[in-house]
Amino acid sequence: MSDLRKIIIDDTEIEVEGAMTLIQACEQAGVEIPRFCYHERLTIAGNCRMCLVEVVGGPPKPAASCAMQVKDLRPGPEGQPPVVKTNSPMVKKAREGVMEFMLINHPLDCPICDQGGECDLQDQAMAYGMSTTRFSEAKRAVDDLDLGPLVSTTMTRCISCTRCVRFTSEVAGITQMGQTGRGEDAEITSYLNQTLDSNMQGNIIDLCPVGALTSKPYAFSARPWELSKTETIDVMDALGSNIRVDTKGREVMRILPRNHDGVNEEWISDKTRFVWDGLRRQRLDRPYVRENGKLRPASWGEALTKAAEAMKGKKVAALVGDLAPVEASFALKQIVEGLGGTIECRTNGAVLPAGNRSAYVGTAAIEDIDTAKAIYLIGTNPRDEAPVLNARIRKAWTQGADVTVVGPKGMDLTYEYIQAGPGRAVLNRLVDHAEAGEGAIVIVGQGAITEGDGIAVLGQAMALTEKLGGKMMVLHTAASRVGAMDIGAVTEGGLDVAMEGAEVIYNLGADEIEVGEGPFVIYQGSHGDRGAHRADVILPGAAYTEENGLFVNTEGRPQLAMRAGFAPGEAKENWAILRALSAELGAALPYDTLASLRQALVAEVPHLAKIDQVIDNGWDALPAKALGKGGFRTEIADFYLTNPIARASELMAELSANASARMSADLAAE
Repeated sequence: MSDLRKIIIDDTEIEVEGAMTLIQACEQAGVEIPRFCYHERLTIAGNCRMCLVEVVGGPPKPAASCAMQVKDLRPGPEGQPPVVKTNSPMVKKAREGVMEFMLINHPLDCPICDQGGECDLQDQAMAYGMSTTRFSEAKRAVDDLDLGPLVSTTMTRCISCTRCVRFTSEVAGITQMGQTGRGEDAEITSYLNQTLDSNMQGNIIDLCPVGALTSKPYAFSARPWELSKTETIDVMDALGSNIRVDTKGREVMRILPRNHDGVNEEWISDKTRFVWDGLRRQRLDRPYVRENGKLRPASWGEALTKAAEAMKGKKVAALVGDLAPVEASFALKQIVEGLGGTIECRTNGAVLPAGNRSAYVGTAAIEDIDTAKAIYLIGTNPRDEAPVLNARIRKAWTQGADVTVVGPKGMDLTYEYIQAGPGRAVLNRLVDHAEAGEGAIVIVGQGAITEGDGIAVLGQAMALTEKLGGKMMVLHTAASRVGAMDIGAVTEGGLDVAMEGAEVIYNLGADEIEVGEGPFVIYQGSHGDRGAHRADVILPGAAYTEENGLFVNTEGRPQLAMRAGFAPGEAKENWAILRALSAELGAALPYDTLASLRQALVAEVPHLAKIDQVIDNGWDALPAKALGKGGFRTEIADFYLTNPIARASELMAELSANASARMSADLAAE
């Protein structure tokens, strides 16, 4: 039930919810209030005092607008709406005083600080500060922290806003940062000087309003005004996080999150943020052909001719990799099916029913997790498979949701959960005893559906969803999977049937699969990973930041990834390579531009035109049969090394080694 209140802000009367804070009400009125510690996705600390406003008729002193609610204000003597002033002489003087205090100990590091040019303290000192200070004492200094290879610290610049402490403890779910001391001895520190153990720690770089926490890999490499900024989509997992890729010349310099309430809010995982050094290494920048057992550089004409000759008249099987955009998968499907071949996108062995979107995507939107009352995780470890989604589950848990896990024991998910048991028998039992409730979500992971009985597991999961009266989500780990399923890049019977008897395998960036001896392998991809090592012909393609492409995320939302730079050397866009190959095969695909390819794609799969919309998948329940014995596994063994770009990254290798060392470290007896 809404509790609307009238309030006058700077002579403008507006009506807002009584539970709103004054800072939120001012934003609704179009008035900007400066702040350092307040952040809408974190709890209220109220400790920077920059957001002071004057409440008319209240105490004769400014009030912190982040910590006072509209319903706490008293009406005027004759019942008039309460009045708040944000630019009165009292407020101006208070802000100048607060800014003066902020700068007492803050060093004049702007010329050498990575935050320069996008620093809240710089902006607000210019807008609200004085040009002089009354303090002449020496500034204090603080020792820097070692938070690991991702976050660089210069703690002398810290203004104790505690955003990093609140993020790590509330959103990331680790308790390694805090504040000790009082007064001028107060400082942010880490518990026992630990490095941060979270795959979302990079977000504290964005949250820090000063230059105390900056990006270690990006340090001193560029200024913000030198960078070209491209809004695009992340492919490191299937969540489809909205990101901004900043480039300088041809090089990707950094990756930042974009706000999207329906997908990633404003967080991204560390793999998403720091994988960019993998875009520079191990790149395929020219075609190769294998001669006498060795790969040698070749021209595009020679490589395409050799690939076409190998494919003509042979049984061709095509594999769609985890990072392939929908357009490339669609073009490959048309070529291979034109040759009478087979195509398969479920390269991890997942058993997903083609054509039934409610079974391979589900019916739940990511946003539904926010209001869930009960969450069931079946064969998934979301902390590794989709860290940002895991943070959302944690948020629901903090608001009272019960989380039940069917899968391996001992997973650290950053929140408490009920360990129902390891696998199939437990899922049978849950279905038998389930009762309808409110706001239940069943999340099925890849680990539950990759062992042959995936259809039966999905059937039981759908039966559980129906009994709970909730919604289901299939959590994918491959960014390309849902889009490839949508266009029908599947073979009845799965991967083994698709590859059975294949004389030629066309590998579109599928590096997570071993191809045995025998078939002729054509590899199209961006990195010299496992697929390229086995190839007889290599056709160098663009990475996800180097071409425009369509990706469908795990909830079935189509999103556009935009090109931020150009592929190195002679590498080409993936759809263009396939268009050129089709001409060599004598069956040219009927489009010469990406736009005409997308028109053909949308004509065949109309819902792919609904960019950034969650599509209603209906509900087509699979038959529910009792499952056999055995436990569910989790899909990802090493979070940092899941795809060829990550495996080419030196930083990801270091993070992986650090994580392994932490797992194997001997712990002292308690």
